[in-house]
Amino acid sequence: MTLQQFFIRFFFLYLFIGSLSLKAQEITPDDSFTFDLCLPNAMGNQPYRNIMQGLVHASMHYQYAFKSGFYIGAGTHYSYFAINEFRVTPKIYGGIHSAAAFFKTGYEKFWSERFGTDMGLRAGWVRSYVVSDALEELQQAPQIREGLYLEPNISLILTADVNQSFRLTIGYPLYAYPFSPQLIGIEGNMGYDPAEFQRNSNFLSVGFGFTYYFNGKKSTALED
Repeated sequence: MTLQQFFIRFFFLYLFIGSLSLKAQEITPDDSFTFDLCLPNAMGNQPYRNIMQGLVHASMHYQYAFKSGFYIGAGTHYSYFAINEFRVTPKIYGGIHSAAAFFKTGYEKFWSERFGTDMGLRAGWVRSYVVSDALEELQQAPQIREGLYLEPNISLILTADVNQSFRLTIGYPLYAYPFSPQLIGIEGNMGYDPAEFQRNSNFLSVGFGFTYYFNGKKSTALED
């Protein structure tokens, strides 16, 4: 079982236990601040999937929700992918640090007092710094890549009280720049099709988040 599968199974178990005490109430989202901590898994082109190992993807953002449930917001995120030294010869140590700023929009809906969903899209700009001992040996400065950033995401929300909730978050960040072995200081193509080097650097992100609602979520008991 992977760590991502454990996150998902644990959250659904928590959700099931919490649902046993549900009350029939309607909750209206309010302006809030969310922090997410996720485990990324490289996708995109083949060398990116094989060489880079995701270690962390963290984000924080503020959003303002309208009465309809639609919201707008803004935030930042950081991700780090380490070079898998067992996939390159000779071994190379280093990684890719990425920071992004984004705007977001989406729809948040509470289906009961305890359970809600959040579907959104983030769009912004990402800047990545590539460092490795191979680049240092070549006396090259850290490589810098930047481009557009998009991330569709969905969250399953479980409230703790009127001001706080926890969430399982699944996202798919897309960085609009390619990856190749040369980026980390490797000479040659390592047997990969050069056409793969033109594909973007994407990854799947799964983890947990915490949300604080500044004014509390307004709730009204439903009549039978």
